[in-house]
Amino acid sequence: MDSHLKTTTRNISLLYASLELSWLELCKRYLPVAGKNSLWRFSRESGPDDPEQGWKLHLSATILDAIELLKKVGPELSNRGLLYKAPSSLREVDRLNSGIYYGYSQVGKVLTVYPRNTAEAVVLAKLLNRLTYGIKAPTVPFDRRYRARGTVFYRYGAFTTLEINEPGRRAKFAIKDPAGNLIEDNRQSQGNPEWISDPFIPKRRAIRTKSTLTPLQTTFKAFRAMSQRGKGGVYQALDLSVDPARLCVIKQGRRNGETTWDGRDGYSRINHEAKVLDLLSKCGLCVPRVYATFKLDAAQYLVTEFIDGVDLESWLLAKRRRASISVAVSLSLQVSDLLSRIHAVGWVWRDCKPRNLIIQRNGTLRPIDFEGACLINKPDPLPFGTTSYLPPEWNAPFQGQSRLPEDLYALGSVMYLIFAGCPPDAEKARAVQEMRHGLPADLVTLINQLLSSNPQDRPAASEVRRRLGEVREW
Repeated sequence: MDSHLKTTTRNISLLYASLELSWLELCKRYLPVAGKNSLWRFSRESGPDDPEQGWKLHLSATILDAIELLKKVGPELSNRGLLYKAPSSLREVDRLNSGIYYGYSQVGKVLTVYPRNTAEAVVLAKLLNRLTYGIKAPTVPFDRRYRARGTVFYRYGAFTTLEINEPGRRAKFAIKDPAGNLIEDNRQSQGNPEWISDPFIPKRRAIRTKSTLTPLQTTFKAFRAMSQRGKGGVYQALDLSVDPARLCVIKQGRRNGETTWDGRDGYSRINHEAKVLDLLSKCGLCVPRVYATFKLDAAQYLVTEFIDGVDLESWLLAKRRRASISVAVSLSLQVSDLLSRIHAVGWVWRDCKPRNLIIQRNGTLRPIDFEGACLINKPDPLPFGTTSYLPPEWNAPFQGQSRLPEDLYALGSVMYLIFAGCPPDAEKARAVQEMRHGLPADLVTLINQLLSSNPQDRPAASEVRRRLGEVREW
């Protein structure tokens, strides 16, 4: 193992352990009340004098900066007797900022402060902005930012759980209007209730600035959000730089979005993916073509070819039955051939899964999403991938081991899904022959080897391709 990589890995592990311990100690000091069955810890119990709703202040930070944030504001908030909350661990901060586990609207809400009235909210916003200015902070979706590049965000909403319940409909979060009627508390909008004016907007003379059109206003017209999470969004768009206009995909990487323990964020991952796609394309692989890259508002953008088709997972589900053995073998051959070629030019994909394989009308599979890819001879020290396609060793302490066996396990999982109709369940593992009878014995052996708990037992992608060719001739 490279000595520099050893040092980097050891430093990341020590940093994680140290910061997690520090966070827990700060929680004991400033957030002594643990929520029941909740990820949150509170500064105190709520009381009868606490308001039901009002201006909420959200303080944002990355997992690397959350400690500093709580150190700076905890004493002030506690001395004022304020009610506020934060996640119970840095692991939960990480999950919160991903936008996956608790919803996209929760991204960045590391500390939530509940001022007792509007006047106090205005004073606190100014104070907290001054105390925390310069701390790296992900943007809080649907909140308004108090000041540019600051950590303080705000919105008007409920402090306690109020809900609108209508027969046959999902319950909605609610607030009360001046007459005491419940109305929806829309947490996916920056709009304030019509009877509320924004008290945080500075009363200063407007300064006229020369407007500059951006690529998102002139060259690329996004019309559909394909996904949204902490690190950035993915959008389908029109590329107007050519005639006729063509469909494209815009990937956004946000500065400080889903920052990992080694400091990488959405911004750096999009930069990385652009380089990987360029290198793989030059090696003759059928990855999405890169049309453009640009920076805008603290985010990096990558514009790529839109591959017309449907992802393999959706295609299999749409059939409402398993693919025939001959079709399944043909698809598996394509995936193994793709991985074999990626490995041959020195890369590990690290996100091989059916959703990242687009099946075109002619039956050809095309791969997408390479932000987690790493060089075979320079393994990434941090885990990466998707549940159901991660090997048993995915979260083991990194000792410089190759990441290539992770691709091979993912290949086995994809093949299992293609033949069995569902991904393998690590908790209740069932051999593929139990899920589908009549499979050739050699094919069963091959899938089981790829899914072996021992990385050394998994055959190379090129070997898988060769053996699948023999099964097809069978």
